[in-house]
Amino acid sequence: MPSRRSVIATLLGGTIGGATLTDARSYLDRFAPLSGEVWGGATADTPDRVATPYGRATVRYDDAGIPTVAGANEQSLYFAVGYVHAADRLFEMDLIRRRMRGTLSAAVGERTVESDRFHRQMDFLGAAEASWRAVRDTPTGDAMRAYAAGVEAHRTSEALPLEFRLLDYEPTAWTPVDSMLVEKQISWGLTGSFRTLRRTVAAETLGESAAATLFPDRMDHDVPILRGGGQRESGGNDSADAPALASSDDSTGGGPVGSDTGSSDLAPLGSWLDDFETDPGVGSNSWLVSGEHTDSGRPLLANDPHLTLMAPPVWYQMHQRHPGTRVAGVTFPGVPFVVIGENSAGAWGFTNVGADVLDVYTYETRDDEYKYGDEWRSFDTEEQFIEVSDGDDRTVTVRKTVHGPVLEREGQRVGVAWTGLQASRTAVAVHELDRSDGREDALETLRKFDTPTQNVVYADRDGNTAYTMTGLIPVREGDGESVRGDRVFDGSAREGEWPGYEPYGEPDRETGWIPFDEKPGVRDPSYVGTANQRVVDDPEYYLSEAYSAPFRARRIDDLLDERAAADEPFDFEFLRRVQRDVLDERARSFVPVILDARDAMGDRARRVADRLDGWDYRMDRDSRAALVFARFVAHYRRAVFDPVFDAVGLDDSYYPNDWVLLGLGPDSPWFTDPPVDGVAERDRPAVVAAAMGATASGIDEEGYETYGDYNRTAFDHPFGLAFLNYPRLPTDGSPHTVRNFRKESAVGSSFRLLARFDGEPSVGILPGGNDGEYFSDHYSDQLRAWADAEYRPLRPTTSGEPAVRFEPSDSADTGGVSSE
Repeated sequence: MPSRRSVIATLLGGTIGGATLTDARSYLDRFAPLSGEVWGGATADTPDRVATPYGRATVRYDDAGIPTVAGANEQSLYFAVGYVHAADRLFEMDLIRRRMRGTLSAAVGERTVESDRFHRQMDFLGAAEASWRAVRDTPTGDAMRAYAAGVEAHRTSEALPLEFRLLDYEPTAWTPVDSMLVEKQISWGLTGSFRTLRRTVAAETLGESAAATLFPDRMDHDVPILRGGGQRESGGNDSADAPALASSDDSTGGGPVGSDTGSSDLAPLGSWLDDFETDPGVGSNSWLVSGEHTDSGRPLLANDPHLTLMAPPVWYQMHQRHPGTRVAGVTFPGVPFVVIGENSAGAWGFTNVGADVLDVYTYETRDDEYKYGDEWRSFDTEEQFIEVSDGDDRTVTVRKTVHGPVLEREGQRVGVAWTGLQASRTAVAVHELDRSDGREDALETLRKFDTPTQNVVYADRDGNTAYTMTGLIPVREGDGESVRGDRVFDGSAREGEWPGYEPYGEPDRETGWIPFDEKPGVRDPSYVGTANQRVVDDPEYYLSEAYSAPFRARRIDDLLDERAAADEPFDFEFLRRVQRDVLDERARSFVPVILDARDAMGDRARRVADRLDGWDYRMDRDSRAALVFARFVAHYRRAVFDPVFDAVGLDDSYYPNDWVLLGLGPDSPWFTDPPVDGVAERDRPAVVAAAMGATASGIDEEGYETYGDYNRTAFDHPFGLAFLNYPRLPTDGSPHTVRNFRKESAVGSSFRLLARFDGEPSVGILPGGNDGEYFSDHYSDQLRAWADAEYRPLRPTTSGEPAVRFEPSDSADTGGVSSE
């Protein structure tokens, strides 16, 4: 009989085909006694009564497995929330904390050694401990202790989820520090970018001009978040005209001219770090409309954060209630508070700012010292061991400087400063936001939202609205002057210093950061939309080295502008229509270029390109033209950049965004004067024709007929096993449509919220299911609705027998629980 480890290796190798419950059970039954343990744990029922030291609470589930948790007091509520999170998402929670602690390999073996090495060197655990020290003596600390106790009540008394049985380990006790690690994971996933390092490598390898094209300081467009001080004027861009593209304000097609090319010693380090930094597709949409412009006279608000799409989803949806507080929306498993949603007073949403909150430093070193100014300092050094399941354990040297951690690879090392390495009050901010009593109260608590940097839209039931930016953003100094953060700094020369910064400690928040009141923001805008684009045209402070391409922002602004110009009130159906919109601004800009290149194409490529003639530029699943355009862009990107990148050993992490790609004009040096010997001058129509030829061949080989054949929900479980992955359903949208879906990287709308204040319920939808247990009816039951852009009302379940009652563990009666 095969050993348990060999069974696990087979499972992790993804050799299970098919995806039915019967198939899964049949497979597991072959390996008794493993199968009995797995099956018994997976199908165990949650008890209907649980002892609690905090007071009474109840849990009621609706028909999608979304719980309404009601507590007699705040701590009894959060104890129950912890229990519910553990019941439905314990493995996901444990996986996140293992990743951030750098202990994945102890559970899954060799494949995660490099991940553990990176996370140990960054010491996210030390940062989480600093955040807990800042929070533990506050009411938020009390709430997080109660939450951890609830997680523990489930972990220590109930059967473990399927994944623990397959991997043959038991999770350790959950602590508030683990919740802080989840917060650090969220912040890193949104702001942990080594773009500056990649730009430096590109400049050293291809020349400064080429790097400036690949990584423009500024994209030339007219759709910042705040136009005219935040007051949107009607009219705006004429949506009937194709918008022009340009790679930057200075150049419409700059490229690799110049002789300053060669190689970069930092390239191997940069390539290694690419596996651990922020996904470039991560973004979000939000917009709000003042009640002055709506049919109900009440504000409207929309938000859909674009995060990794996986099984189970990154969010957990729920309703939370205790006397004086009612809040509904989505939480991160591992953290007790609702992050995006609504309470009795208002509603709010977040999108990523893209602020530059990470710097990279090089040093002059000798032995185990680095030079800092006029003195030599010893690295703060610790040897740590990485346990590797069924493999050889590793040793990793963790070094730190005054700036923070030192990352090392193939003899190269850099120091890193990141705002998330400090103590953060974000947990306090979100906790208080859940309890906020209107706009001014919400804006006041957002001052404590230290990381990550976010655009926030807020509307309350009295009609007050606001947009604001939140999060700590450093004001860098060098030689006594403020400097930009868009280059690798000489740490030994004390370039790019952050006054007030304290890695793994408490920062001085009054020194060295952009003051909250001086960050961009506006109260009561007529309407405002955010899509990770530039915030303002001329900021007082340096904010970012790069924002997202403005395609989504332009479309949102056009739709809002057109509605305002039509003198027709905004209504909830319009809000829904915008969030469902699938017109791709890239296509409207570049399809004419493709059609003009048809004379250079072969017969098959020309016939495929002809499908684009007369297309409405909408990325609908039933569209043949949408399929052609999506696949063309991927082949065109490779056709433009791969000949150069391959010649100098750069990988696809150096691809620029599509605003840059599609903005390269026919006279761009990327076509006329490539920087690398052996890459010949090219004609843009010929490159377009070659990309269309590859598109036609690829479509034939795959047998695709429509966009939906290609554009499917490939949302996978971390194990990568077929039976644990979600079904592959056709859907609409693209990486640059409002209805957002990045098929290649499995990133997109991770929760859709439409909030209203007219007496009807707000609505939302998850991309999957609320329960992380594969055998649950709610493992993927919202997936089809998400794929079809449908919604569910955010309506609490307040009647019927509770699924779980939490009763005091002593004889004291700590109060009843009301669902009202």
